[in-house]
Amino acid sequence: MERGAGLEEVLAAQARDPASGLPAEAAARAILLMSSAALELAAIVARPPLGSRLGAATGGANVDGDQQRTLDIVAEDLFRGALRTAGVAGYLSEEVEAPTILDPAGSLAVAIDPLDGSSNIDVNAPIGTIFSILPAAPGAANDPALAFRETGRAQVAAGFFIYGPQTMLVMTLGLGAQAFALDRTSGEFVLIDPAIAIPRTTAEYAINASNARHWHAPVQRYIDDCTQGAAGPRGKNFNMRWVASLVADAYRAFVRGGVYLYPSDARKGYGEGRLRLMYEVNPVAFLAEQAGGAATDGLNPILDRTPGAPHQRAPLVMGSIEEVERIAAYHRDG
Repeated sequence: MERGAGLEEVLAAQARDPASGLPAEAAARAILLMSSAALELAAIVARPPLGSRLGAATGGANVDGDQQRTLDIVAEDLFRGALRTAGVAGYLSEEVEAPTILDPAGSLAVAIDPLDGSSNIDVNAPIGTIFSILPAAPGAANDPALAFRETGRAQVAAGFFIYGPQTMLVMTLGLGAQAFALDRTSGEFVLIDPAIAIPRTTAEYAINASNARHWHAPVQRYIDDCTQGAAGPRGKNFNMRWVASLVADAYRAFVRGGVYLYPSDARKGYGEGRLRLMYEVNPVAFLAEQAGGAATDGLNPILDRTPGAPHQRAPLVMGSIEEVERIAAYHRDG
């Protein structure tokens, strides 16, 4: 498919491809419906903050205990509403405590973080939406949690929207990863990269360095070796970047290479990191592998991990394959 093609055209072509995962047509429809919700959310984010701020706390908290913002609730309502007609049997969101049923006859299960990077809302930094699409498990109409006990290998599609200087979509139906940008003139997402390829090598990493004192030894050694630059064991200089928005930090790695780390650490409650496996880690990991990169929990491929609970957390190391593999070697060495 050539650059400039519309999202609907690309999805229709991929859904017909016999190499795409089943049920590809339903997954393509779900992505198209979510793109409409993303357009609405992008328009809301772009409005001048003349009234109450979108990042203002609502007084509530999500299932993880994170403070909910006004825009969190807006995003949840938009995407949940869009997916009601998408043939979604099981629905799991960061903003709801337990999986629910949207359509008992549906063939899909969708796990979603409606608004990634809430802390960036009022400082005009990128935020996003992350989604994972799986086949509905047998019996999901009675127990929607069944679909969210599969490994990330079961995903038939995944992606994320970015609301930043450009509104973008990065997605996969299992046929490589593609990037789309919103053409504000036509109101349509158009293809800008038909085959994202993460560079194998990099001299850039993304990690929250304020947590350095809590890191386990393998991560500490890796970062120490990088920060020593050309005079250290790596023999080259590295740059560090950190936006505190998974979609923004991941997309940078997709575009120019890099490695993103949100590891487990020694803090109470961070033994499995902070990110949620089903609707943050798995979709980004699926995209990374589809783009020729890699994604692990520091040591093992993260897509092989079997979830034990819908909101389970997991560490994530993703991006340029040579650095991801090097970090795994640091973990193997102890």
